[in-house]
Amino acid sequence: MTSESRITAVLGPTNTGKTHLALTRMLGRSSGVIGLPLRLLAREIYDKVVAAKGPRAAALVTGEEKIVPPNARYFVCTVEAMPLDLRPAFLAVDEVQLCADPDRGHIFTDRLLHARGTEETMFMGAATMGPMLRRLVPDAVRDQRERFSDLGYVGPKKLSKLPRRSAIVAFSADDVYSIAELIRRQRGGAAVVMGALSPRTRNAQVELYQSGEVDYLIATDAIGMGLNMDVDHVAFAGLSKFDGRRRRRLRADEIGQIAGRAGRFRSDGTFGETADARPLDPDVVHKVENHEFDPVGRLSWRNTELDFFNLEALRNSLNAPSPDRSLERVRTASDEQVLEILARDPEIRDLTRSTAAVERLWDVCRTPDFRKTTIDEHARLVKRVFTYLMIEGRLPDAWLDGQLRRVAKTHGDVDALSQRLAHVRTWAYAANRADWTRDPDHWRERTREVEDQLSDALHEQLMGRFIDKRTSALIRGLREKTDLAAGVDHTGEVTVEGHFVGRLSGLHFRPDASRGRLAERAVANAAMKAVRPEVNRRLGALTKAPDSDLALADDGGLDWKGETIARLAPSANPLAPAVTLAGGELGAEEAVARAERRLERYCAERAAKTLAPLAGLREQVDGARGLDGLARGVAFRLVENFGAAPRRRLANDLDQLSKAERRQLRAAGVRIGEHAVFLPALLKPKAARLNALLKAVWEGRAEHAFDAPPGRTSLPVEAGRSESDYAAAGYQRCGPLAVRLDILERLADLIRAGRAAGEGKAFALTAEMTALLGCTTDELRGVLKALGYTRTALAGEDSPEMWKARRKPARRRKAETTASPPADTPFAKLAELDIGPGHKKGGRR
Repeated sequence: MTSESRITAVLGPTNTGKTHLALTRMLGRSSGVIGLPLRLLAREIYDKVVAAKGPRAAALVTGEEKIVPPNARYFVCTVEAMPLDLRPAFLAVDEVQLCADPDRGHIFTDRLLHARGTEETMFMGAATMGPMLRRLVPDAVRDQRERFSDLGYVGPKKLSKLPRRSAIVAFSADDVYSIAELIRRQRGGAAVVMGALSPRTRNAQVELYQSGEVDYLIATDAIGMGLNMDVDHVAFAGLSKFDGRRRRRLRADEIGQIAGRAGRFRSDGTFGETADARPLDPDVVHKVENHEFDPVGRLSWRNTELDFFNLEALRNSLNAPSPDRSLERVRTASDEQVLEILARDPEIRDLTRSTAAVERLWDVCRTPDFRKTTIDEHARLVKRVFTYLMIEGRLPDAWLDGQLRRVAKTHGDVDALSQRLAHVRTWAYAANRADWTRDPDHWRERTREVEDQLSDALHEQLMGRFIDKRTSALIRGLREKTDLAAGVDHTGEVTVEGHFVGRLSGLHFRPDASRGRLAERAVANAAMKAVRPEVNRRLGALTKAPDSDLALADDGGLDWKGETIARLAPSANPLAPAVTLAGGELGAEEAVARAERRLERYCAERAAKTLAPLAGLREQVDGARGLDGLARGVAFRLVENFGAAPRRRLANDLDQLSKAERRQLRAAGVRIGEHAVFLPALLKPKAARLNALLKAVWEGRAEHAFDAPPGRTSLPVEAGRSESDYAAAGYQRCGPLAVRLDILERLADLIRAGRAAGEGKAFALTAEMTALLGCTTDELRGVLKALGYTRTALAGEDSPEMWKARRKPARRRKAETTASPPADTPFAKLAELDIGPGHKKGGRR
């Protein structure tokens, strides 16, 4: 800043001219940047700058839209998109009380602490920010503003009794639409304004209201953030909202922010409740009328000095502690959640081996979730974008074209159009990143064109025509008992009279949760009539589906053509699990049974092929062929334990095996090692993963199946993970590590060779051992202790660390207890058999 620069904090309630003052001050300077809380408001201010200075002087910068002429001097931006590399003469940030917002607040706080104009800086917001500004920006000159007009509480009113020029505020799209429909029937029509609307749609809707074509505006709390309209009365249709984490009551300052939209300049305004909203508490009314709210106590904050050396450095720098007790570390933001998910992805870790790659990953992670999907789904999109950028350098034109073609459809209802607009916002965000596409100008124009088309279509729907058509058709059908036209298209969308009412996903019908209550019985009956034959058709196709169309997921789900249509369930034979369809209730009983049998056959055949040694051993145990006496008993124990067991568990039987019985087990694929008895063929990654899953399914806990990363020779032991879980996956628990069984036997070979070369049966701890296990020296010591060895000498300058076997105590004659097999399995019958005479302890080896 220059010596003439100054910081001004313009604070006060709504309708005090704060934003107008900032705009006037900016246009009086040679250059300026103003950050605003909403894209809609940014567009409104941008239009004013264009009117005052011309299009060449004005720039609009938001996440989804960039209009930046070569010599632009005045930048109107959303706060997140403010260009921080500029040095404008004037800089302003509006609605700075959002510094306390748990989701976006850390960005506002960063601008408050660091963004400055060279000549003048202005922060505008609620008076509740006064104490915090004095603490964090002590040089700021405070300009306290008083409201130009009075704001008064008039109590509750019925929707039908609300005065003209009223704004009715609701907190969900479904409520907004249902209220708008009621107002249309009772009072002639209403405009709709929500934060998710594009500027083009929002402006068209506001024009309906401002022109007097309609006298009522139905809105979300988006109108509280500086959107200026001629509103005389604000009616709250609800006083609670979902804030992204939970549903909660509105705070007094939030009510004041929204209610303050009533009354402009010298015209007084009023506020109250309507519909099902409970009456406001008297103390809240007093605070709103007098603009007396509790001061902001803490601001949301996150470190912006990030370290991109590697993924861990980035995550650590993001988690840096706050430098001031008034700055509270932001709760985990969506970009951090995406980063955490992708940081665990091996493909992403391979792509982020440089500082530039890590920085690029963080840049992509900050892509907003305009679609409002689950965090996992959003992370998948981010991964795809990042992978394209790293491997191909830019997003492929064909891929972007396909994404836009998919959403560039102007038919459908409000929900469908709004969803497509949300998708377009994602691609508009990508198009406005100059280094993400090969031709940014083309893709900016293309996304703007698609957004305009969808915006116009959405405006037409919001003018009431879709509500009238849908409601009249459904109500008429219900009243006249006529059949409603319903169908299911190739994407699974279920429609009634051309209106979307749900989706058939796999075999499960998911009704559209956003539909109102109007005529829902008629919709349900018509939808079921369309869905039932389609479910039966899909069940028939599933019964005939080739194996290539089926896939078994690691969590026990069965996928068909990319849709989860069933889950594995326990059965008498763990290698042939039962199958439970996910959905299909609307299908015929016979069709359901045939589909389940097809899937069970697929699972059994896959298990028989992938786990052939275990399946073969089970057949020999069940059929009493190829295995005699104790060999059959050992095999039974192995089958019971999914193909592997610590040798100590079978010690008594192994000591009594004859040479012939050992040969039988060896021929059956069994290896009797020093520490474990197992089937080596089951250690292959596919076999181990499937074996572990089938064990978890058999125990009724498929979601907790142990899935060892392929290629790992040892793993840290997980708390609560059983010894048998590790055994089924081909590992054995040894102190701090679970060691793969073949590696454990190779370690035994090294120890054996070391003992032969050493003195007194001691052996040296070597680097070859740690390399074999892929572990540290300390972890190897823990493994050796668990295997019954003890350290006899520490490493010296010229001598290695030495170990030897501990003396074994005399073996107790104690019957070994094992888990009893389920009563209805062949194992239970086998356990009752008398193995036969001639197998006395110590009699045979």
